[in-house]
Amino acid sequence: MSRSIQDVTRLAGISSRTLRHYDQIGLLPPSSIGHGGLRHYDDAAVRRLQRILLLRELGLPLTEIADVLDAQSDEAAALRGHLDVLHDERGRIDRQIASVERTLTALDEGRPIMAEEMLDGFDHTQHQDEVTKRWGADAYATSDAWWRGLGVDGQADFKARTDALGRAWADAAERGVDPTSDEAQALAARHAEWLGSVPGTPGSDVGRPPKEYVVGLAEMYVADERFAANYGGVEGATFVRDALVAYAEREL
Repeated sequence: MSRSIQDVTRLAGISSRTLRHYDQIGLLPPSSIGHGGLRHYDDAAVRRLQRILLLRELGLPLTEIADVLDAQSDEAAALRGHLDVLHDERGRIDRQIASVERTLTALDEGRPIMAEEMLDGFDHTQHQDEVTKRWGADAYATSDAWWRGLGVDGQADFKARTDALGRAWADAAERGVDPTSDEAQALAARHAEWLGSVPGTPGSDVGRPPKEYVVGLAEMYVADERFAANYGGVEGATFVRDALVAYAEREL
């Protein structure tokens, strides 16, 4: 079955300009071009668009999406992987909804509610979830199971460790420490150890994240304002990135 570009944009909720851009960069060419240059898309093209949109929601840039699609020769297996991630995300959202509903009920009834109940579904660093999803549903499931297995005390300890690391980075950045200095490189080593401590992430099986993983995260800290906020903004994140890249180039 073939659909016009207007039909596809309406069904997918994207603009025709977006589809034309996908064509220009070789990500999603039309199945055929009819009279007057009208683009048409068959079922295979629509399935490819579905996978593109799913990968976009995981935060992958278009250049990486192209590489992922080219590497995934088994379309059904790739979609099953996407489905696993979506089920995980739906479960997290369902827990958040239930958590908010419990909080509202407690407020209406004028009774207290445990913090663990209010924050259920909001645990796990959401940014790290986005990153680990890039390496597949298995990695995400492993890290999520590890997080839940920590329990309340273990989660609190890990969050405290994470916060302490973030404060140390922000303090060094504020003092104008050289990213290649011994102090900054010690922080980078500490950061790499922290990354390698999360099961399911690249290199966690040996407690040593690979160079490309560390560099990729470092670049993301600057590119994504949500990450940058953890380090005092873009300036602080830039310091963290430069220190991590220098460390990765030398040690990983």
